[in-house]
Amino acid sequence: MLERLNQALEHLESHLDQPVDVAELARIAVMSEYHFRRLFSALAGLSLSEYVRRRRLTVAGAEVLAGERTLLEIAIRYGYGSGEAFARAFRAVHGVGPGTARREGAALRSQPRISFRLVVEGSSSMEYRVVQKEAFRIVGKRARVPLVHEGMNPAIADFIRGIAPEELDRFSALADQEPAGVLGVSVNLDPSRAEGTELDYYHGVATSAAAPDDLDALEVPAGTWAVFASSGAFPQALQYLWRDVFTQWFPANPYQSRPGPEILRTRLSADATEADAELWIPVERIRS
Repeated sequence: MLERLNQALEHLESHLDQPVDVAELARIAVMSEYHFRRLFSALAGLSLSEYVRRRRLTVAGAEVLAGERTLLEIAIRYGYGSGEAFARAFRAVHGVGPGTARREGAALRSQPRISFRLVVEGSSSMEYRVVQKEAFRIVGKRARVPLVHEGMNPAIADFIRGIAPEELDRFSALADQEPAGVLGVSVNLDPSRAEGTELDYYHGVATSAAAPDDLDALEVPAGTWAVFASSGAFPQALQYLWRDVFTQWFPANPYQSRPGPEILRTRLSADATEADAELWIPVERIRS
């Protein structure tokens, strides 16, 4: 999988002066466009769109210093509709405008080309199972919250604290299937998965029951799920689990992620410093 992903990045590199065709990159990588974006973001630590922006401005910076094209020609070549838009983007990355950089030969910043390789660390294995589930629904309470990559998400913590105990008991009683118990469900994330972008977060249960009018419901279609177990320090172990699924498990297995809610069941220790967790990711098998 990583070899095919690198082939897609080679194709991207040779077409930086053209509109990005993510569907073509995904075709070269032999995966869905949805999974291509997810996997790239997890492995690279930045979104595909941000990487493309940085690479274009890196290459554009070299052309600015070379002086063979006008600044407007360079701007248009790399997808900017005006010299002003190019100058703003250029300054945001390099800390200096393109005109100043050309006149003074300024030192510019560079986004290196990315390629991926699998590094095996230690000999531990990841526990997982693959589950086929019929359609079900999540019933509970919903909030729109920002995405946080590291540490506690304060918006989610405040939202959960604001749910009255009797209300929690009421929708907890509706749980009648896996994943069992009260769940944290993330859905409708921005494709970039950039820090601070928003998502819908449900605090609820998996059920076949109809939702009462005063509760929120999320209909989940039938499909395949990869289920991962983890234990460790809270919340770091849970965030590392998400990372490891995309940087270790997906590259080594014939599955790709598909659109759908990501479901986390967490059991905290008495002092809330440790947690046992089960993470459900919607997947589909890659056909070779």
